[in-house]
Amino acid sequence: MARDKEQAQRQHMRFTVLGPVRAWRSEQQLSTGSPQQRALLAALLLRGGRTATAPELIDALWGDDPPDAAVAALRTYASRLRKAFGPDSEVLASESGGYAIRIGLGALDVDVVEQLAAEAEKAQHSGDRSRARELFGQALDLWDGEPLAGVPGPYAETQRVRLTERHLSLVEARLDLDLELGHHAEAVSELTALTAAHPLRERLRELLMLALYRSGRQAEALAVYADTRRLLAEELGVDPCAELSELQQRILQADAELAAPSAATEQAPAGPVFVRPAQLPASVSDFTGRVAFVKELGDHLATAEGHVMAVSAVAGIGGVGKTTLAVHVAHTARHHFPDGQLYVDLQGAGPAPAEPEAVLGSFLRALGTPDSSIPDGVEERAALYRSTLDGRRVLTLLDNARDAAQVRPLLPGTEGCAALVTSRIRMVDLESAHLVDLDVMSPEEALALFTRIVGEERVVSERDAAMDVVAACGFLPLAIRIAASRLAARRTWTVSVLARKLADERRRLDELRVGDLAVKATFELGYGQLEPQQARAFRLLGLAEGPDISLAAAAAVLDLDPDRAEDLLESLVDTSLLESAAPGRYRFHDLVRLFARACAERDEQPPSERDAAMSRLLDFYLATAAEVYALERPGDRLVDHLDTTRYPGLTFPDRDAALDWLFAESDPLLACAQQSAAHRDTLRRATDLLMAAVDLAESGANSRQYEITARAIGEAAQAQGDAHAEGRARTFLAHVRSLAGRYDQADDEARRAAALGLAAADPVPACRALNQRGIIALVQQRLGEAETHLLQAIAAFRKDRNAPGEASALCNLSRVHLEMDRVASAVELARQGVKIYEDLGRTLRLANGKYALGLVLTRAGRPDEALEQLTDALSLFHESRQPLWEGMTHQRIAEAHLTVDRPAQAAAHAEQALALRGIGGEWRRAIVLTVLGKALIEIGQTGRAEACWREALSIHEQLGATEADEVRGLLTPAAAA
Repeated sequence: MARDKEQAQRQHMRFTVLGPVRAWRSEQQLSTGSPQQRALLAALLLRGGRTATAPELIDALWGDDPPDAAVAALRTYASRLRKAFGPDSEVLASESGGYAIRIGLGALDVDVVEQLAAEAEKAQHSGDRSRARELFGQALDLWDGEPLAGVPGPYAETQRVRLTERHLSLVEARLDLDLELGHHAEAVSELTALTAAHPLRERLRELLMLALYRSGRQAEALAVYADTRRLLAEELGVDPCAELSELQQRILQADAELAAPSAATEQAPAGPVFVRPAQLPASVSDFTGRVAFVKELGDHLATAEGHVMAVSAVAGIGGVGKTTLAVHVAHTARHHFPDGQLYVDLQGAGPAPAEPEAVLGSFLRALGTPDSSIPDGVEERAALYRSTLDGRRVLTLLDNARDAAQVRPLLPGTEGCAALVTSRIRMVDLESAHLVDLDVMSPEEALALFTRIVGEERVVSERDAAMDVVAACGFLPLAIRIAASRLAARRTWTVSVLARKLADERRRLDELRVGDLAVKATFELGYGQLEPQQARAFRLLGLAEGPDISLAAAAAVLDLDPDRAEDLLESLVDTSLLESAAPGRYRFHDLVRLFARACAERDEQPPSERDAAMSRLLDFYLATAAEVYALERPGDRLVDHLDTTRYPGLTFPDRDAALDWLFAESDPLLACAQQSAAHRDTLRRATDLLMAAVDLAESGANSRQYEITARAIGEAAQAQGDAHAEGRARTFLAHVRSLAGRYDQADDEARRAAALGLAAADPVPACRALNQRGIIALVQQRLGEAETHLLQAIAAFRKDRNAPGEASALCNLSRVHLEMDRVASAVELARQGVKIYEDLGRTLRLANGKYALGLVLTRAGRPDEALEQLTDALSLFHESRQPLWEGMTHQRIAEAHLTVDRPAQAAAHAEQALALRGIGGEWRRAIVLTVLGKALIEIGQTGRAEACWREALSIHEQLGATEADEVRGLLTPAAAA
């Protein structure tokens, strides 16, 4: 019993030394007494349960200068510790003239660290790097500041050095795994700060060089080596270690093995997972025939295993079964590609083929790459895509390609990987591709497919009639599938009935014999079998642009409640005339969409029904986007100036749900706005939809498509002579171009928008375009103009009773006053703006206000207050999913840290700004690189600082930016030194 009680006491006690020396019984923290008493406790805890004699403990606590009553003091400290542990505690034992601590497993944080580290090393050796990284992270989380904080004595000092070194070694191990798993962009920030704190630690420098190189920053990586070599020579009189020198040479030689290591994937920060995408659509259960093609393609894909990349391109007319065959072959070949399968419909047969840049972005996400690490530009994304696939065996199915140019950037390019491409055209210009021309089915295959769908029992007695059916379908698999599915769904029909129906469609049979008309005729067969409500849904849904459509949006098009709409859409999916893109989302094959539109133009009566359907869709998007806008920007009068909608939109329980909808609907929403701008009756609502969805521009995620839409709407409004719509469209076109750093273009649009708004007596451009012109003039240092524009904007916002707009203009004016050295009024104006935002609640706009106030306070020499405001802004921007503004705020925080001589923190935030990417175009990137260089120069990384400045100067010179002069001035003294 006594032994059990003692064991229970030990299990309830726990201790920490990786920070302050503390003790707990269960959840109660115990008093560990004076510094000397904590020194005794630490000395005993770190002996692993072994007994320490009194002389050993005296030496540990006092070294060569113990007090006269040292032994008595030890007894006093031990007695007080026993009292703190509890009267019945056996944790502190007296043995052989000394003392020992007896505790259970896992009761001391140091022991837990070593257990976790051992598990991490074991996981690493077994190849589970994600698990190893997680375990190292758990171990590092147990540190709570300086080990043995505040504990005196030589023993404590020795242990403090040891534990600090252990912490650094674990950090290096975790960072090493970060790089193996593809987190190089995120690691740069942390490594920059660590090398500043430990400038002579070469392993950290080596990791920083590798992280920079993998982030595409070769010049900076080489500059780190130069900085290290200079520092070691000055401080220690030695050269860099062999590993560092070897890495420099490999970087100079662009060693391919320095790219992302084999089987490494970039993963989302929320949880490191080895991502194996499995994106192949389901293979049809009744796949029939094509035996020779399946073997030919399967054999070719198998050659990728251990050899060069295999590429097969399947070509044929629409409806011939290219996708069905490719998906079936891909499934049969999956065992050759254990690291995953990627799939995309490239929409090559439609008017808007998928852009390779967007496809690469989705592929990289599927492979585990976080959004913050995905670069802009098709070439950069293609390079990262190939690096991510290096060493992995992945199959990529590129369906419905437009041409070889669309496909080339999407090819893996590495051995062990393969690509399977389908297209209407024969890709003779796709280098090294194995070409397959897919023809219609043989009569035997066509009949077998028909029989499997309808059932042998119904076909065997009417074989001749069944052969008539498949012949009428031109032996095209899609036509056969549609006809057979209809028959299977109608138990009262015989095969002969279906054959007679097809025989009546002689013109269709004629069309089945030529080119694309064969596809159209095949679709016509299925369309003719639809019930009236199905046919109407098919026709009207085909009118909507965009890659897909949600159930709620489809219900608006059809003017039905969602349940009835879902029944109709699912019935169309059953006929293969519509595809289920995901739960609650639907899409047409490109050719089917064209056919559906032709049916709408021919059959939808009266023709005004087509316009009414698209008007309802536009109303749905506008009403819902207005709801999102109102939740994000309470008090903003923009929603009061939007056109009235007749069809309702969705409502949301909170901001997160609203933003989820907006970003999920971004592509079809913007497509609807652009499509609706072509018609005079819907132009103004299309323009209003653009305004209500402005978060798509500000997030940086959809800025490019938003700009394209804004430009198209502005041009349509100009062509139609609608100054009201044109002023609004140009206002928001100016906004998105300003965010991208294209200020001259933005100012031109804002100037025209302001004039149009004045002519149309529209308060939206009258307020916002003036505010925008003030921002642009401020950036371009035309301070007098900036003040004039912003004062006019403030007056216009007040006239419109738009408090958030007034707050925005006040904050912008505060920055103008700061540039004019009117510091007191600058701070007061910014505080007025923030006060308005605070009265409206914790929203995205409050973040903008705090951002502006932080800038002013930084320049006013009040960095601590500035950092408080900017940190709050950063949190709000993150909540509102605004990576562009997050990046800009990191830049401003870096500038604030520089003003109070905290260069390591400044560098870390600048690196985070760069890692977010998409932070406002190349001009903004150059600004951040300039700030980063200023921080690096202060922590002794001169070469790397120069590399940042040279890149910034190159960008500014290409853009013709005035900031180039500042960067030249920074480089001149650095070069001279």
